Amino acid sequence: MSRIRGRKPERQQVRIGAPDPALTANAGLAAVSELCDRLGVIEALDAAVGPVKQRDRGFGAGELLTGIAAAQLAGEDFLTGLDRQRADAAGQQLTPVPGLASTTAAGLARRVTPAQWRAVESGLAAVTGRMLGLLPAGRAAALTDGPVTIDLDTTDVEVYGRKKHGVAYNHQGQRVGRPHVAAWAETEIVLAADLGDGTDDPRATAPDLLRRALAALPAAARASGRVAMRADAGYFAGQLARAAHDAEIAFAIGAKRIAPLWRLLAGLADDAWHDAIEMDNAQVAVAQYCPDWWPADTRLLIRRVLLDPGQVSADPRSRRRRTLHPDQRALPIPELAQAGPVYAYSFLLTNLDVSSPDKAAAAEHWYRHRTTVENLFRDSKLGAALRHLPSGYPQVNLAWMWGALLAASMAAWLHELTATALGEDIVHGHGVRGGKAMIATLRWRLIAVPGRLVRHARHLTLRLPPDHSLLPEILARLRDLPAPA
Repeated sequence: MSRIRGRKPERQQVRIGAPDPALTANAGLAAVSELCDRLGVIEALDAAVGPVKQRDRGFGAGELLTGIAAAQLAGEDFLTGLDRQRADAAGQQLTPVPGLASTTAAGLARRVTPAQWRAVESGLAAVTGRMLGLLPAGRAAALTDGPVTIDLDTTDVEVYGRKKHGVAYNHQGQRVGRPHVAAWAETEIVLAADLGDGTDDPRATAPDLLRRALAALPAAARASGRVAMRADAGYFAGQLARAAHDAEIAFAIGAKRIAPLWRLLAGLADDAWHDAIEMDNAQVAVAQYCPDWWPADTRLLIRRVLLDPGQVSADPRSRRRRTLHPDQRALPIPELAQAGPVYAYSFLLTNLDVSSPDKAAAAEHWYRHRTTVENLFRDSKLGAALRHLPSGYPQVNLAWMWGALLAASMAAWLHELTATALGEDIVHGHGVRGGKAMIATLRWRLIAVPGRLVRHARHLTLRLPPDHSLLPEILARLRDLPAPA
């Protein structure tokens, strides 16, 4: 890739060093390639994973995952999408990994060992570290000096076919694979991930996943002393809390609504409840409760939300009804309306400082924003292609999962490097969520931009249609960054 040429009123031109001119439908892949070049994505992954075959020729692990991620960013939903990308002669001059076929990708994925899949996390950590090094000093300090939050969560990916391995039926009767992901919440970058099946309990592997996520954090972020971990009630286990305690980080883990917690409510006075932050009709209280085998400084944080009886479903299986006190949960709607105040309760175990009402409300407010990892899942599924697993081989599905997560991380790296920062804050980006654009928005505005490669003066020029100024702007900002050493 080279510099942007002058812009004519009726079209825009970007000079591309490539051999054969042709029409391309995804001119924005030039930005993906430029991003990968500036961050050294392929080289970092290859260095971390190592060789996946004896002969040093063809594609490596870095090209495998980057090629899958680029295809998913371009809108491909299946492995055969790699073949469609390969058949686009002009698009192959723009993609970061030209010539990758679906059969080649599947064969390479089956060669990668479990230890090498774990090493992918080290490769992504190296890329994230380089990204931080390219940011303005104020923005980099804001990300690394804290707070730094690690979110743990799982998502189910439904599959079809009796012969698929590595999947199982979940409690809803769906045959699923289950990605288990640890993400850096402030940047929405993936730190560590596993792929299990519908019967896997995330509590068993969560401590190891947390340790790997901490290892993947940049050294400056880890040294800040302000690292914290959030997880929902699916992780309600002392092993994860002890792992966080041993790593000297804060934790906040959702608690299941078990009988001892309901009994604690009777001992709370009315003046123990204080208004929550940015949540209507919600109050927060703190109780002295520490389960066996949890760190001694664990405290119980309780949130209650006043409900109108009309907001409660008559179905006993509804999620909101399950949050009611057991004495009210079994009541029919007419009797529930006469039962006095109706509250939905949530419980949270944490070692954060909740010694004052303001600190307790702040801790609950911070924990409530753990939906950041759900945004990452939504982006990986609806923007990339993690909404299904394409192969009967678990290793190929693992490569597909990492391709989707790499695509989401690429969107995060692109946001940090090309958005406009003023000091520690981003003041203008490419989307509406704090300036960060979802992959679907990037595809529409940046990647799936039609363009034509034409030869002129011994160079190929990528000509863009009118009113597509984002791609030249992104390329200019990326090309102003220093190349990797």
